Amino acid sequence: KQDYKTAHKFWLPLAEQGDSRAQALLGMMYEAGDGVPQDYKEAVKWLKLAAEQGDADAQNNLGNRYKKGEGVPQDYKEAVKWFRLAVEHGLAQAQYNLGLMYDNGLGVPQDYKEAVKWYRLSAEQGNASAQYNLGAMYGNGQGVPQNYVSAHMWWNICGSGGDEDCVKNRNIVEKKMTPSQIEKAQELARN
Repeated sequence: KQDYKTAHKFWLPLAEQGDSRAQALLGMMYEAGDGVPQDYKEAVKWLKLAAEQGDADAQNNLGNRYKKGEGVPQDYKEAVKWFRLAVEHGLAQAQYNLGLMYDNGLGVPQDYKEAVKWYRLSAEQGNASAQYNLGAMYGNGQGVPQNYVSAHMWWNICGSGGDEDCVKNRNIVEKKMTPSQIEKAQELARN
């Protein structure tokens, strides 16, 4: 178990001196209540300082605070702004979050093609939630032509990591596929 109280004592002086990584880590501690009382306003204070210096994790987490209205008034457009900054660093979780915003039309016009773009970038980095959602987009034909082979492939990939929902969806879509389609999807998932 990590010693968060010791970490807080170590990071606080660095954060107060403007160290963006220490600021981001303090913000995350306050978000989760690790070693400190959970306090979203305090989390936002530190995350914003780090995010403004270009820390991708802080930008993503700050986007989540705006999306959920935790420590700040809920503001989807502001959430999108911070997710966009974080995706410039290639952060898989931010790519997934931006995909969600487009998928659901939060802070941006709903755009399934744009959602697929961001889910794919995140999924290709191994984000299981993005893999799941990308499988759903292919399975439902949202933002891409309906393609059970691709849906099966993405659900197979995230299912191989132990995600039971992915396995369940893969098994459902498999019933709509021919044996050669299943074989192709499995081959694609292995490569």
